[in-house]
Amino acid sequence: MTKSALITGITGQDGAYLAKLLLDKGYTVYGFVARRSSDSRWRLREMGVEADIVYLDGDMADACSVQRAVIQAKPDEIYNLAAQSFVAASWNQPVTTGIVDGLGVTHLLEAIRQFSPHTRFYQASTSEMFGLIQAEQQDENTPFYPRSPYGVAKLYGHWITVNYRESFNLHASSGILFNHESPLRGIEFVTRKVTDAAARIKQGKQQELALGNIDAKRDWGFAGDYVEAMWLMLQQDKPDDFVVATGVTTTVREMCRIAFDHVGLDYRDFVKIDPAFFRPAEVEVLLGNPAKAQRVLGWKPKTDLDTLIRMMMDADMKRVAKE
Repeated sequence: MTKSALITGITGQDGAYLAKLLLDKGYTVYGFVARRSSDSRWRLREMGVEADIVYLDGDMADACSVQRAVIQAKPDEIYNLAAQSFVAASWNQPVTTGIVDGLGVTHLLEAIRQFSPHTRFYQASTSEMFGLIQAEQQDENTPFYPRSPYGVAKLYGHWITVNYRESFNLHASSGILFNHESPLRGIEFVTRKVTDAAARIKQGKQQELALGNIDAKRDWGFAGDYVEAMWLMLQQDKPDDFVVATGVTTTVREMCRIAFDHVGLDYRDFVKIDPAFFRPAEVEVLLGNPAKAQRVLGWKPKTDLDTLIRMMMDADMKRVAKE
């Protein structure tokens, strides 16, 4: 019998990779999308799945449209990937971030509780909830200390998921995902900002790259690997929360070196530090411990940072050359 899944945030990086994964597994895939005047489905086209999605209009801030989508789709699984996910923007849009990343989760859980209690639910939590880290390596038991409106809103979404799971016996799991990137990543994120700039500088279309704290450390993985962990969580008999990470942390500086090396350039000749890009409350280090995901889900990352950045560089070099 064919399974069905509803994906919020399907037009984002993770949504596109997850849609492809589920379609390849024979799922009927519904995409919950907000109406936009600009083209928001380009990632789905890149993955070759745009025409295979059943689209449902709605908005995470509107409880009625969320309920209607759940009733129409009758999904076996819901993956909540919708978010205002750019940390820097959350300082300029704290209320919007709180509504979409926090209240929107409650809208989904309440719709499941009332209309589709058999549905299994995945909540996209984030390593930004750890913020001012309380342990050298963060796992499911590490205390949270978010340092941005994004991290705070996501923490609400995480804990309301736990509460609905325990209060109403819902199969609701959270993936505490550390940074994960791909050629489909938005240009505002530092990895794509770096690979796009390196491609432009190499082709003479840009002179330098302005960045903030390049000594910040992050645990970077490949989005295509991480969506498999999402799916595996909803195949378990028991819902739970899982850290999804590589277990390796790298500075932004080193990531720049890898990207510029790929096109025969020295990043030190082009990267300039601009204090305007520093966060009001910096998160200096994030390093995940994926041992539980490895033990329970049988999941391991397949793509190292060097391979990931080179993949992104190749894609950006081709894209910039066509402009």
